[in-house]
Amino acid sequence: MENFDAIVIGAGVIGSSVAYHLARLGAKKVLVLERSQIGAGTSTQSSGILRTHYSVMENVELAKRSWSVFNNFAEYLGDEEASAGLVKCGYLICAPDGPKLSPLRSALEGQRAKGIEVQFLGRDEARSLLPIAHFDDAALIGYEPEAGFADAYLVATSFARAARRLGVKIMEGVNVERLLVDNGRVYGVETNQGTFRSDTVVSAQNIWARDIERWTGIATPVAAERHTVLALECPDAAYSFKMPVFKDLGSPGMLYCRSYGGNQMLVSEGIVGETLPQPDNEQGDISMDYIVEIGAQVAERFPAYEAAGLASSWTGVYDVTPDWNPVLGRLPGLEGLVVGYGFSGHGFKLSPGVGLVLAQEALRLPTDVPLAPYALDRFSSGQLLTGKYGLGAVS
Repeated sequence: MENFDAIVIGAGVIGSSVAYHLARLGAKKVLVLERSQIGAGTSTQSSGILRTHYSVMENVELAKRSWSVFNNFAEYLGDEEASAGLVKCGYLICAPDGPKLSPLRSALEGQRAKGIEVQFLGRDEARSLLPIAHFDDAALIGYEPEAGFADAYLVATSFARAARRLGVKIMEGVNVERLLVDNGRVYGVETNQGTFRSDTVVSAQNIWARDIERWTGIATPVAAERHTVLALECPDAAYSFKMPVFKDLGSPGMLYCRSYGGNQMLVSEGIVGETLPQPDNEQGDISMDYIVEIGAQVAERFPAYEAAGLASSWTGVYDVTPDWNPVLGRLPGLEGLVVGYGFSGHGFKLSPGVGLVLAQEALRLPTDVPLAPYALDRFSSGQLLTGKYGLGAVS
């Protein structure tokens, strides 16, 4: 049995980031175990939107630190060939009169208080940025110019490549079957390819995080939830890369949209999706009724898209907690295990910052962002991190 300074379970965008940061912080012998291939799980299904806008201020801080990495990705990794596929187009968000108005204003002011550039726009200003949309009902419009979207697969594989350059060993096609524990202390993992020893294990298992409960008996409040993404094509209203990502708090599904290249718009809902009985990363069925429903919501904001056609569609699966925010850090009564699960649709946005703080925690270093608000015991104490827009991925 080979011994390691740390073992990371999962090589998606979170696990790859953790592995890189462990090595960067001085861990000499790090092993990553991935059940399939690097970045091939839920990371590949991400819409890739990057923003610091959250109504949960703890997330704003993590997103702010992560954006600084995305914005200087190759330099941060020390790899001139590394790319996040970043498109810096800005992020536009609006709300009509009603229950979302006050929370939006509070969130925008909270971003400003953290030193993030946020502009309050009039309807004409918003229309100049996103001319294919109308804003007649918008009572409040915020704009974050330092935002956009990127490619989660590129980010995951770039983190993994940088980690390997620093000596990290990544094994693909390895399924972790059991966490090895003795007297309340982790001492390794058992897999379908043998046993590996370490007194430090970081779980970045995403929708498979319920394995933690099976292995340890510690409640793991996370569910797999399927969401649908559509790419709509409208020849008369191209959604160009220069146009900002858009969040519509006034639509029934709290839609988010972005350019998907050419004349295409990527669009999805930011509300509760379909809960799956078991973790399942396979593509789900998308009904024509659902496509029509989303198309109607899009046409309300983008009139020309009433004539849009469906170019493509897919489903992605979130690892969702009861308050739609992650559990980060150590678990009570178990020494040596650090977890990061339950990202609820915003793991990619936070991945550089989360990878760093989980690596710091694993190495018992001070964390750049306090992990206490993300602790598991918040679900029993009632100190939840529920977003002010209701349950959904904007948080």
